Amino acid sequence: MKTLLGRSFLSMILLAAVMMGFCITPSTPRAEGVNLSQDIHATTDQAVHETTTAEKIGKLWASTGLNAFVQGAKDMFNGSQRNGHDLLPLGIGQIIMIMVSCLLIYLAIKKGFEPLLLIPIGFGGILANIPVAEIAGPNGFLGLIYGFGIKTGLFPLLIFMGVGAMTDFGPLIANPKTALLGAAAQFGIFTTVLGALWISGVFESINFSVKDAASIGIIGGADGPTAIFLASRLSPDLLGAIAVAAYSYMALVPIIQPPIMRLLTTKEERAIEMKQLRHVKKIEKIIFPLMVLGLCILLLPDATPLLGVLMFGNLLKESGVVDRLYKTAANEMINIVTILLGLSVGSKLAADKFLQAETLGILILGLIAFCVGTACGVLLAKLMNALSTEKINPLIGAAGVSAVPMAARVANGVGLEENPHNFLLMHAMGPNVSGVIGSAVAAGVLLALCG
Repeated sequence: MKTLLGRSFLSMILLAAVMMGFCITPSTPRAEGVNLSQDIHATTDQAVHETTTAEKIGKLWASTGLNAFVQGAKDMFNGSQRNGHDLLPLGIGQIIMIMVSCLLIYLAIKKGFEPLLLIPIGFGGILANIPVAEIAGPNGFLGLIYGFGIKTGLFPLLIFMGVGAMTDFGPLIANPKTALLGAAAQFGIFTTVLGALWISGVFESINFSVKDAASIGIIGGADGPTAIFLASRLSPDLLGAIAVAAYSYMALVPIIQPPIMRLLTTKEERAIEMKQLRHVKKIEKIIFPLMVLGLCILLLPDATPLLGVLMFGNLLKESGVVDRLYKTAANEMINIVTILLGLSVGSKLAADKFLQAETLGILILGLIAFCVGTACGVLLAKLMNALSTEKINPLIGAAGVSAVPMAARVANGVGLEENPHNFLLMHAMGPNVSGVIGSAVAAGVLLALCG
């Protein structure tokens, strides 16, 4: 019995040992396998983590403006990223356009050249050339403003309404013959149309159509809103460059005009004193905008949008019964629109849009148009003196370009240099405001011929 119990006990011990062996033996490789797998996953996660960090650093560097400028310098030396129209690689071009924009701001603040225009335009140019941000792109806030107000032609009309509310047509009504000087200054527009067609035939990289030439020529009127209005209808692709050129030359009137005025006149002519203008009655000032609008409706309906809002703004002023509307048009509204329009125009100083051969051609032709318009106004004034006993100072002919009132102030300043008692400001305002009407009429003619 003891023997049987001993054998049974021994068998149980052996069975327990075998079972323990089966339990322990497979457990070890399974534990090792788990540890190996964990090590592999840990190593892989670390590699992925390292790759992601490197990519993030690369993306961060790529998103900096410094990278864009460095890449632009490399492209300039390699000659890459340029086609037949681009003048410089994007990064370098952006640096140059930022410097140009800063120059415009400097001229506005230090020299006082049309600060209401140049400060918004210059700052908009800086924003437009910030790399990566695409502030001037279709979805950027400058791009949205541009599409809403410039591309549609709305801002120019609102500006004209404000200009009308700020304009006194009294000097023109008192001396109607000065309207001829405003008309003569528009001669530069039509000569430049021919020049644009000629230059497009000479240079292969420049190709201007008749509509493009008409849009470029209107720069000679020195009237930014009119230039934008016409270009938006005839040459939307050139709208940015035309707007920048028009407003730039408007602001640079004190630099461009005086040398031309001195070249075409003698010291004695610049010293001519003009008699005081007659008093203009209120009823004359009320009838004038209605009369101009009536003539426009009968003879040139295409110019009605511009002249219509111009005369509406002036009627608000001269009627004397809607002071709230007049003050809003002449102050709050035009100030707001000027800010938005200036930033929008500045957005077209973006390097990829501005630094092109066609843009350079537009700037040159616009300057020629402006100079020809100034010269024609002065020369017609000299001709009028030769044919009339009542002398006029030829300097006021230069005010025929419609940069109101900068051109009139420049004419007055040059006159005072020769004769301290020669106050030409009010006399120069006659051709100056007639130039506003003349540029709108010229735009209507070009729109009727080329539209």
